[in-house]
Amino acid sequence: MTVHTGINPRTDIGTAAPAYASPVDYDAYGSYGPGRLHLSPGWNRPIYPFQGRITADGSSGYRAEPGRYHLYVAWVCPYAHRAAIVRKLKGLEEVVSLSYVDDERDGRGWAFRERRGPDPVNGFTLLEQAYDATEKGYPGHISVPVLWDRRRGRIVSNNFPDITIDLATQFEEWADRSVDLYPRALRPEINKLNAWIYHDVNTGVSRVARAASERERDNERQRVAGMLRSLDRRLEERRYLLGDTVTEADVRLWVTLARYDTEYNRHHLITEHDLSGFPNLWGYARDLYTLPAFAETTEGLPDTWRTPHGRDR
Repeated sequence: MTVHTGINPRTDIGTAAPAYASPVDYDAYGSYGPGRLHLSPGWNRPIYPFQGRITADGSSGYRAEPGRYHLYVAWVCPYAHRAAIVRKLKGLEEVVSLSYVDDERDGRGWAFRERRGPDPVNGFTLLEQAYDATEKGYPGHISVPVLWDRRRGRIVSNNFPDITIDLATQFEEWADRSVDLYPRALRPEINKLNAWIYHDVNTGVSRVARAASERERDNERQRVAGMLRSLDRRLEERRYLLGDTVTEADVRLWVTLARYDTEYNRHHLITEHDLSGFPNLWGYARDLYTLPAFAETTEGLPDTWRTPHGRDR
């Protein structure tokens, strides 16, 4: 599955030859994680420490403006995929630019290579350079998505839940206002549902993979499967998770559903059947896939995703 965008080919770095990182080299640099992804109790800093917010009025220090911000994302990261979907749902392609890092990373973290193209904003070869430009000697996790401020030359945020909320709500002057992904009246319910989805689905599939014992793995499998059954029942009488329109909650769920058969369940046997074993979820996922913001940011799904889904709710 490949995620792409229709980013304007205009770059900020002129006509110089594109700069790329050297090929992935595990012998020289090791695997990504040790020394970067700190999960020990003694590490007292958030994994996603840059948590600036975009605001329409600029009260946060980062005013919503066309052409000022850039998203660095990776197609292999579902959390970054969310940002690409929201950007397109809200019609912000000409307002917030976007580019992709390479699919693979060694111990240096995410990099820019010919397969996905160069960094069009700064000419960086490693995403680590964006972090170092923001905080000299930054020692932590090099994650995507990254929301970059071209004007100040620094990261606004790498806190993925905030990024999609800000894209969905703070650029209304230039956005498609017919799309409201985070309506005020539904925010408490969206927030509650997002928390369940994040814990039991988005990160639940990863906990199955990382389980230290078979007993722990079975417990995590049951948690994921139970949540999928609950969501399947929820969709019996409604088109989307909160009713008749797409919201933040649908975007957050869909990026895991889109990878469920080909990645999570194939490699870790979370459930005995694939996504089609949850008939309402299966129809719902294919229904979302008919929308350009989902279909045009995703490639490589099987042809079965394009079969009629029969959801006329």
